Amino acid sequence: MRLYLAVAAGGFRRYATYGTATLAGVFTNTVFGFIVAYTYVALWDQRPGLGGYDQAQALTFVWVSQSLLAAGAFLGGGFQEEMQERIRTGDIAVDLYRPADLQMWWLAADLGRAALQLIGRGAVPLLVGALAFPLALPADPVRWVLFLVSVLFGLVISFAVRYLLGLAAFWLLDGAGINLMATVAGIFFSGVLLPLTVFPGGFGEFVRLLPWAAMLQVPVDVLLGTHAGPAGVARALAFQAGWALVLLGAGRAVQSAATRKVVVQGG
Repeated sequence: MRLYLAVAAGGFRRYATYGTATLAGVFTNTVFGFIVAYTYVALWDQRPGLGGYDQAQALTFVWVSQSLLAAGAFLGGGFQEEMQERIRTGDIAVDLYRPADLQMWWLAADLGRAALQLIGRGAVPLLVGALAFPLALPADPVRWVLFLVSVLFGLVISFAVRYLLGLAAFWLLDGAGINLMATVAGIFFSGVLLPLTVFPGGFGEFVRLLPWAAMLQVPVDVLLGTHAGPAGVARALAFQAGWALVLLGAGRAVQSAATRKVVVQGG
């Protein structure tokens, strides 16, 4: 465990060195937050109670979403591109010879990165949004603790999806196409554009069962307290835990199959 804590700390320090990029990301998230927030104001003025949220809750959804965008790598980027390149060049063989579990190594590094992003590109835009708009942020510290637990589950699920994308390079060799498709799916099905509760009927029920919903929609709803009491929160966290176990298990299975595959590129 000490090894993986050290790897996570290394991931945090690695991204902390990119101060200018972090500041640019804070600025971008904040500006985009204002654009989406005013769009939501206009939309909720016309449709009060849309998706089961009042306007303050909808605005909270906007700014909390912005605070989680970089940490969850919803807009692309992240370790999977580096992993795919290491598979393409054959450097992944070095990783497999390390006295450490490959999946746990990448998970620890990615959680370290996510922690830095939550502090920089997460807290600052949320604070700006809270100063500029009437947000429905809870005063109950227990709600915040449950929210952080839910965020952690969401980050693990995000990692597990991207780990599968990284492993896909054993067969696809070039992961650019599948990365792009995954980014589009993540933006649409996570709630980045609109809360998933806005989607009607059976389609809405379907998208709320997908793993992307567990990355963003569920944590925001835990913070907003839209679940029916402690039992509702427990079901939401169990939903996330279930997806985390399924996807991490799938990653293990694909990794086992991939490491038995020999890929030769070039002459």
